[in-house]
Amino acid sequence: MSAQRKDDHVRLAIEQQDTRSGINQFDEVSFVHHALAGIDRPQVSLDTTFAGISWQVPLYINAMTGGTAKTGVINRGLAIAARETGVPIASGSVHAYLKDPTCADTFRVLRQENPHGFVIANVNATASVDDTRRALDLLEADALQIHVNTVQETAMPEGDRSFGSWVPQIEKIAAAVDVPVIVKEVGNGLSRETVLLLRQLGVHAADVGGRGGTDFARIENGRRPLGDYAFLHDWGQSTAACLLDAQSAGLPVLASGGVRHPLDVARALALGASGVGASGVFLRTLLDGGPEALIEQLTNWLDQLAALQTMLGARTPADLASNDLIIHGTLRSFCADRGIDTGRLARRSRSADTLHNATGKAQ
Repeated sequence: MSAQRKDDHVRLAIEQQDTRSGINQFDEVSFVHHALAGIDRPQVSLDTTFAGISWQVPLYINAMTGGTAKTGVINRGLAIAARETGVPIASGSVHAYLKDPTCADTFRVLRQENPHGFVIANVNATASVDDTRRALDLLEADALQIHVNTVQETAMPEGDRSFGSWVPQIEKIAAAVDVPVIVKEVGNGLSRETVLLLRQLGVHAADVGGRGGTDFARIENGRRPLGDYAFLHDWGQSTAACLLDAQSAGLPVLASGGVRHPLDVARALALGASGVGASGVFLRTLLDGGPEALIEQLTNWLDQLAALQTMLGARTPADLASNDLIIHGTLRSFCADRGIDTGRLARRSRSADTLHNATGKAQ
C-alpha cells in the first residue's frame, strides 16, 4: 500500500464531500411527532453501552487514514478533537504500519494525543493474529475494528481478489484477542444474513457501514486509467436500510455511512444503532478549520443530539429505539421486499403513558 495511495484516498474523499448530492435514505426516515412527549433536559443522558463497551456519548469518529506524513497530521488533529470532546475514535487501516513499521507514529499519535480516550484499532480481514496484536499494541487499543471491503478491493487496481479466507480469519481473530471485536463495512453495507454470520463467528458488534457516505469503489475507480469500474459506484445498501435489516439479528450494531448531521444520528439510534460514526464530514471540517473547528462541530452535534432526545422524550440514546418512525419511499420498498414490518415501527410507543412519562399520569 503506497504512501501515494493513502494520500490519494484523502484527496478523493474530500472531492466526494464537495460534489456528491445523491439520495440519502436517512431522509426517508421520519419521527412521528408527539407534541407532549418532551422531557426536561437534565433528565437526558448521552451514555450508551453495547457488547461490554460503555461510552459517554453515542457518537464516534470512524476510521479514516494513516501511514504518511500528511495523514499523520490529520490523525493528530482528529485525536485532539476526540480528546477534548470525549468522543471515541477509530484508526484508519493499520495495514500500512504492518508492512512498514517506520510509519508507526502516524498511527500512534491517536493514542499519544488522546491518552485516556477510547481508541479502536483497524485491520483488514486478512491480518494474521500476530499482526492484529501488533496493531492493538501500537495504539494501546480498547477495541478492534476489522474492515471488510470486497467492492473496494474489486475496483482497486492492485486490490485483493481472494476473499474465501475472510470468514475463517475473522473467526480466528475474534477468538484470539482480548478486546471487543467490531466488523465494519467500508460503505456498501452489511445485510441481515451477514450480521447473523458475524454473530456465529464470535464478533461482538457490527458497524453496518452503509452506502451514502464516502464511496471507495468510486475512489478506486478514480485511480484507474480508464475508469472502467464505474458500474460499482453506489453499490450496496444504505445505512438506514442495513439498520432496518439487522433488527432482531441478535448482535449489537453501530451505524456509519452518510451521516450528515445530528438528526441522522438520532435516526440511526432510533433504527437500533448503539452508536453512530462519521468520517467524511469531520475530515472536511478538520481540513478547513483545524482541530478547533472540529472540536466545535463535535460539541455542537452532541448538544443538538441531547436537544433532540429532550424533544422526543428519550432519556438515553437507547430510548430512541422506542420512538415511532415512518419509513418512506424507496426505503419502504426495500423493507417490503425484505419482509420488514414498517407498520410496527410506526406504532411502537406505549400509547399515552409513554407521552407522559416525565410527569406520570395524563390529566
